[in-house]
Amino acid sequence: MRFTLRQLQVFVAVAQQQSVSKAALVLALSQSAASTSITELERQSSCQLFDRSGKRLSLNALGQQLLPQAVALLDQAKEIEDLLQGKSAFGSLSLGATLTIGNYLATLLIGNFMQQHPQSQVKLHVQNTAHIVQQVAHHEIDLGLIEGDCNHPDLEVQPWVEDELVVFCAPQHPLAQRGQADLQALAKEAWILREQGSGTRLTFDQAMRHHRAGLNVRLELEHTEAIKRAVESGLGIGCISRLALRDAFRRGSLVALETPELDLSRQFYFIWHKQKYQTSAMREFLALCRRFTQGMRRSDEIVLPTIA
Repeated sequence: MRFTLRQLQVFVAVAQQQSVSKAALVLALSQSAASTSITELERQSSCQLFDRSGKRLSLNALGQQLLPQAVALLDQAKEIEDLLQGKSAFGSLSLGATLTIGNYLATLLIGNFMQQHPQSQVKLHVQNTAHIVQQVAHHEIDLGLIEGDCNHPDLEVQPWVEDELVVFCAPQHPLAQRGQADLQALAKEAWILREQGSGTRLTFDQAMRHHRAGLNVRLELEHTEAIKRAVESGLGIGCISRLALRDAFRRGSLVALETPELDLSRQFYFIWHKQKYQTSAMREFLALCRRFTQGMRRSDEIVLPTIA
């Protein structure tokens, strides 16, 4: 073979960073060494992989075809290296999770995974659904756990567990005594909601699609905890996952409002690139997630593992 694994490693880093200098920093190489590696790879294969615009590099059509295969080959090479060095087959794992999953499920699941496989190394990126989808599509992370719909043509999408949003308010709010609200009452309230691009906001907007015109959205916040604090302070009512609210409901610091006219159900999903090589760590983590949700009707029923 004319190419080396190191050349492919540099190629992948440059493709992801869209810059030789940034890729060199990631790989702890000199800029000249990284540049030479890309030049040699293109020269040896007699083809161009990048379009150049000043210092910015972007993959051309051939480069886009090569990227997922190069990532898969490097993943397999890493597993072989770990095996030859006597390490566990469960090596590194890069995960992305949307905020509800990341804050209330992923960290404890990762902790359980690492207890079972102490030699494994796990990185977790917590972002909204749109961002996680892009990271998986660009091979920046191995696996995504999302709470919004994903229609990206390059990604495999598999359902995990059902989830439900719930409208809620502070105990002193006038609606709290009633315990429920119709659309007419909801339209009169000030709302504290997640930002556009989040799976939570997408589900809410779909449920309210015929009634959004006159909706008073007072605040848009990127974090569920900030929304809970704002609602507790009496700034308005909110709508987030029941999973994120179950402790607050038990304490009585927030009150659920039943909304029979709204369909606030949704699905949590696993996503990965269709051409992604599934490492042992990926397969084991997916199996662990499915074990903890087996037989569960909804996400807030999940009994989370304790971390010793």
